[in-house]
Amino acid sequence: MNKTAPLSLNVPEPGCRPGDEPDFSDFEIPKAGAVGRPPVDVDPNDIRDMAFSIIRVLDSKGEAVGPWAGTLSTQELIEGLYHMITLRTFDARMLMAQRQGKTSFYIQHLGEEAISCAYRKALQKGDMNFPTYRQAGLLIADDYPMTEMMNQIYSNLKDPLHGRQLPIMYSSKEHGFFSISGNLGTQFMQAVGWAMASAISGDTRIATGWIGDGSTAESDFHAALVFASTYKAPVVLNIVNNQWAISTFQGIARGGVGTFAARGHGFGIPSVQVDGNDYLAVHAVAQWAAERARLGHGPTLVEYVTYRAGGHSSSDDPSAYRAKEENKAWPLGDPIERLKQHLITIGEWSDEQHTDAEAEVLKRVVEAQKEAEAVGTLGEGDMPSPRDMFEGVYETMPPHLVRQRQEAGF
Repeated sequence: MNKTAPLSLNVPEPGCRPGDEPDFSDFEIPKAGAVGRPPVDVDPNDIRDMAFSIIRVLDSKGEAVGPWAGTLSTQELIEGLYHMITLRTFDARMLMAQRQGKTSFYIQHLGEEAISCAYRKALQKGDMNFPTYRQAGLLIADDYPMTEMMNQIYSNLKDPLHGRQLPIMYSSKEHGFFSISGNLGTQFMQAVGWAMASAISGDTRIATGWIGDGSTAESDFHAALVFASTYKAPVVLNIVNNQWAISTFQGIARGGVGTFAARGHGFGIPSVQVDGNDYLAVHAVAQWAAERARLGHGPTLVEYVTYRAGGHSSSDDPSAYRAKEENKAWPLGDPIERLKQHLITIGEWSDEQHTDAEAEVLKRVVEAQKEAEAVGTLGEGDMPSPRDMFEGVYETMPPHLVRQRQEAGF
């Protein structure tokens, strides 16, 4: 009988760990403008290679080049820059508030601002997003009041969700922002179901599902792709690959497929990779994918390649699992800085204007924060009534809940 070596498993490892020198030399970045823009009715088999390249618009000089450029006016780009600055400033103030004990929990978007802010500008009113907890830019870019967001974070009396959700798990039907779920994979299935319902009812609104690289390992991700491809649901399925799923690097969830976008191939879904730190590229691809869905060409799977510059949440210390300087070594740069440089390159912005914009945004964020904190923060001020926990669940409250509410004195 032949002797064979013991069986073994492959356990993927990141390129570097704490104490190592960050190295992204094996990360291939195509030239800006090098990836073509196919028609919206393209056969998925004709663009299989787009799951392995990266759509980029901004080059190293800050110029917009290639077939994906030109979807936004100068004024829209300046507006987008303001949205990203606002989201970053909002994050900084709320993370500080969490450290001061004014709220229990916070998740920031540092390094990922372009994705949600640019994506929102490609949608129409009534379209529905099923977001994760790192897409607050969808609200910021749609002019949702920051004070309302802060009220929800503080769970005070004016919290639109009456203290029934974790901080940062916003919800707004009016702004196309479905309630955030802590179990992130469920959002993909719900987005596909909502899109199917929209088509069945003869509506014109489309849906967008959002998921992180880590949650693609959940069964919900694959089930969503089955239904989306089978019924050609009018949905855009977005994967935000920020390299780290809490403390696990993206290679664990990706497996041997090469890219997350490539997973769409097995379902016959057009799949593309995008530079998630390029505001112009994100908007152009979002517009293309949304048009495909609206015209009846079915789903699109989009992977946004980005980097989570901060911790996973206010409870996380990333220095425990990744190199300290990895953020600075990330080759796709900072989304705000890149859009700023583009506007300077085309003569529509300056360092002085940028400094003024940051000061203006900080003033507005601080004013909103003061307004929210005047109502209440964690443990201080006016809070929602315990009665609220019984409301909004059933159209007609069942007798046993009526009794429980009365026994509780409400």
